[in-house]
Amino acid sequence: MTAVVDLERAVSLLAGGEVVALPTDTVYGVGAVLAIPSAVATLFRLKRRPGSLALPVLVDSIEQIESLGVAWPEKARRLARAFWPGALTIVVPVPRAIATLVGGASSSAGFRIPNDAELRTVLSRVGAVALTSANEHGDSPCQSAAQVLSTFAGRGELAGVVDGGERVEKVSTVIELTESSWRIIREGAISVTDITAVLDHDWD
Repeated sequence: MTAVVDLERAVSLLAGGEVVALPTDTVYGVGAVLAIPSAVATLFRLKRRPGSLALPVLVDSIEQIESLGVAWPEKARRLARAFWPGALTIVVPVPRAIATLVGGASSSAGFRIPNDAELRTVLSRVGAVALTSANEHGDSPCQSAAQVLSTFAGRGELAGVVDGGERVEKVSTVIELTESSWRIIREGAISVTDITAVLDHDWD
């Protein structure tokens, strides 16, 4: 039976290769340490998420992204300066090994630094975490620990949930960057207008 756990226990479970539900700055998410492939595979099963749909990755710093061998381009640095920590997921090209870990058919992955100090502390201790909204694929995201427990009742893949109260903010905006262009995959908390203003600004 899935239990409510505190942050210390959540860190221990994640580091041990388990999947844990965590409150984020938007909604509740379910996550697994990126460096533990078996845990990421469990996360796909829990969500009943198609393997062709890549998982986003939460980190506590850009340095944590670069430690994965990811080149962090100038457009991404502009967006990170403007909107991180916050509800913007930035999709960039990544090494094949990282793309394979998060799933999906492309050689890219999405990263985000959440605007939640406790969650960033967890990330600083366990490393990058593949984390996606707490719901079965296609359903609405859970906004409370009680909803998480109800949604995944009887599912042995979820080891615990941290109760952080209600989380009812908009989901993150998702932007994909390439060498020569960018596109919005999903508009959420941050508007296309605000993103365009940052990317079109002359920083010289």
